[in-house]
Order: sequence, then C-alpha cells, then structure tokens
Amino acid sequence: MATTTTHTPTSTPPTTVEASAKLPPVVWLLGAVAFLMGTTELVVAGLLPEISAALHVSVSSAGLMITVFALGMMVGAPLMAMATLRLPRRSTLIAALLVFAAGHVVGALSTSFVLALAGRFVSALATGTFWAVGAVVATAAAGPAASSRAMGVMIGGVTLANIIGVPLGTAGGQVLGWQGPFWVLAVLALAATAVIARRLPADHGTSTTTVRDEITALKHPRLWLVYLAVALLQSGVLATYSYVAPLLTERAHLPEAVVPLAMLGYGAGALAGTTFGGRRGDKNPWGTVIPAAIATAAVLGAITLWATSSAAAVALIVLLGFVGIIGNPILVGQVVRIAGAGRSLPMALATSWFNVGIAAGSWVGGLALTTSAGLKGPSLAGLVLAATALLPLGVLAVRRRTTPTTES
Repeated sequence: MATTTTHTPTSTPPTTVEASAKLPPVVWLLGAVAFLMGTTELVVAGLLPEISAALHVSVSSAGLMITVFALGMMVGAPLMAMATLRLPRRSTLIAALLVFAAGHVVGALSTSFVLALAGRFVSALATGTFWAVGAVVATAAAGPAASSRAMGVMIGGVTLANIIGVPLGTAGGQVLGWQGPFWVLAVLALAATAVIARRLPADHGTSTTTVRDEITALKHPRLWLVYLAVALLQSGVLATYSYVAPLLTERAHLPEAVVPLAMLGYGAGALAGTTFGGRRGDKNPWGTVIPAAIATAAVLGAITLWATSSAAAVALIVLLGFVGIIGNPILVGQVVRIAGAGRSLPMALATSWFNVGIAAGSWVGGLALTTSAGLKGPSLAGLVLAATALLPLGVLAVRRRTTPTTES
C-alpha cells in the first residue's frame, strides 16, 4: 500500500487537535465488553483440573474447551463481519451479547462435556461478532485521528482481562466450582446488553463498503505472511499457557492457590509486552518482533528444561507473558498498513488468525501432554511453533527492505 502521509502536510494540525481530545464514552464501554470477552476465552486455562474431574475427561481433553472457543472465534469473526455489514450496529452488538450470555448459561448447566463444548462454541461465535462490529463502531466514534487510541482501549480490555479477569475467574472457579465464572460472565453480559441499548447511539449506521471492496483488500501476499506469523507465535505461547495449571501444580509442585497468582503475573507481563511492542513497533517493527520471537522460543525452551523449580516456573510464565505478546500490536499494525485502514474483513481475519494460533496451540499442547514427554510436552511443542514463526517474519523483513516504498 503506497504511503500518503508525506503528501498531506496540511492534515497534521487538525489531526493533532483531534487526537488530543477525549475518546467518546462508547469507546470505553466497548473496552469494558472486551474485558468480558477476554476473560471468558482463557479463564478455563486455570480450571482444567476442576473441569476434568467434574466432566470425567482427561486434562488434555478438557483443554478442548479452549480449542473450541478459538475455532468459534476463527470462524465467527470473518463470517459475522460480512453477514452484519449492512445491519444496524447497535442491534448487532445487543444480539451478540445475548447469545454470549446464553452460551455461558448452557456451559454452566452442562453435565456433559459435549454440551459444555457446544456452549463454548456458541459463546465464541458471539465474541467473533462483537469484535467484527465493535471495532468498527469504536473507530468510527473516535474518528480517523483517534482510531488507534480507540483500538488500544479495546485491546487494553483484553489485556486487563488477562491481568484481572482470568485470575479472579480461576480463583472463583476453584472456590465455587468451575461453573461459577460462567454464571458471573452471563450476568455481566446481560448488564452490558442493557447499557449498550441505552448508551450506544442508534444512528451508528451501516457500512458504505461492499463485500467486493473487503475481499479486494485481501489480495496482498504480505498480508497472509503476517497472518501466518500471528498464528505461529500465538500457538507457541498458547501451547504452554493452556496447560499452565498442571505445569505449576504437577511439575513445579505448587499449590493450586498459586495458579491464579501466576496467571496474574502472566497478565502483567502481557500488558508490559503490549505496551513495549506498541511503542517500539512503529519505529522498528521487524527489529522488534523478530528478537521477541527468538526470546519467546528461548523462554519456552527454558520452561521445558527448568520449570521443576517453583520460583523458576512462575518467573518463566511471567516472562512468557512479556516476550510472547510483544509482537501482537506490531503485527496488527502491519495488517492495517498493508490492507488499509477501516477494512472490516482484514481486521476480522487478523482476529481469526490469532484464534487459529490459540486453537492450534491448545490442541497441539494437549497432544504433546499425552506423549512420553509428559508435562514437558506443551512447552516443547510451543518452542517448535514459535521458532517456525521466524520463517514468515524473516521473509517479511527481507521483502520490506527490498521494497521500502510499498508500505508505510
């Protein structure tokens, strides 16, 4: 995509004024909903032993609750981006939250593992719809000059979910039973539905873009290399993080009460990684994301070798949160630069490919857990996946140097 920023110097003063203004309340409201969505996706990672015992399945099979949610997001985001392209956005968001709540009620009432998986899949479809529409609503409300800040608020909601929501949900599930967080999330989703209905202006109209426009934006080979890198990095991290509970309790011999604290540390590391990646990525994207990918593989190797020590295991999980997430804002920024701002389908597919990584990582990690490698298996599989991500990242970096004027 040819850069235009150097040819429009007269647009700088108004952009500066707009960017310094406060974001509209609707952006913060959508960020709060993103907090719920982020919490539900990974809260089960800390409850796999409880789910395994309650539903009479193995821990590796219980990990499918993460995989299935990721698959629902992977399918839901692009399909809903297109299916709701011409629908009123407020109505779409309300419907998504109602379905999200219903999926959690199904999960909470489940005595069958298959039914619990079905509830997770329904909730994931609703989450995909929220991201497909909510991102457009937030950036439209904020305006072009503040669209990055608006997306930062929404992504920040997910990051805070890792820091606060997931550990609290894990602790609550250990005390109240694994269904407890599902009931809480269902109630909070209904409350958010009422607030959205009252606070989101009804005049957020439908999109003027067409399906053809959206599909045309996907005809950039570099875009698909970015998607592949996203999936491989995410799968490397999630192969290990999906099984953080058995890693800490069975391999590092920590009490269950420490698991939420370690997850809190992971979330804090992820917040720091997101901040660092966002700040460094604009200046030197490939010089930041490639070392981060190497560091991620190194940390996963260290977990494989040394996570038998309690202190080392917790420290490495926190470090994994930091280095493993640095690349996320950088790669999302590359999607915008390559496909163009305001494109729903490329951004929805970015969400899908993140969830391809989550699904693949949790699935491969579960398979590795059942091999002779045992509790070392998930991190060893993650190491291979993260190292493989260096291939598309290297191609992207080389092609960027050889065609420096094609993208900004």
